[in-house]
Amino acid sequence: MASTLLLTLLMAIGLVFFLRAASKDRTTVVEVHSPRPALEVLSGLSQWLQERGWQAEAGNPERRLLSFTGTVEASGGLALLLSLLGGVGAASLGLVLRQLLPALGWWPLLLTALGPLAGLLYQRRARRQERVELRLLSADDAPGSTLRLRAHRDELIALELELGPRLELASDGALMQSPI
Repeated sequence: MASTLLLTLLMAIGLVFFLRAASKDRTTVVEVHSPRPALEVLSGLSQWLQERGWQAEAGNPERRLLSFTGTVEASGGLALLLSLLGGVGAASLGLVLRQLLPALGWWPLLLTALGPLAGLLYQRRARRQERVELRLLSADDAPGSTLRLRAHRDELIALELELGPRLELASDGALMQSPI
């Protein structure tokens, strides 16, 4: 029974670490280059971001910076799955405690009610304000353009996949090769 308790506790620890990782900030900085003029690239990027629901903020001409903000929502399906896994895990812990300490009766099974807290915790932590920053690095008279993009990793991957061919954007490709 002690080994079952150990495995159940390890499962709970795994759930806690998964919840932390699922709501972790994954802001990344990447430099992209294009043979196209900077105005064309910035215009294309701005339009694409606004179509995806990002709101333009005031830019900073001295720093050659454009900023966009938006709210990232939590996945409802993942919240439901985490609630279900939390409930099953809490029920398992309750059954193990019931076997180890029979004097407690069936009270340990009430731990199952704590399961939905995992989904609620995920939803609360994963829903947040995100920011996308576009900074022009190349000179105004340069034939192409070089930009430094700072955004959530998933947004940068979507940008590279959707806009890369159209705006002829090229980066070092590290975003597409990284497993995380």
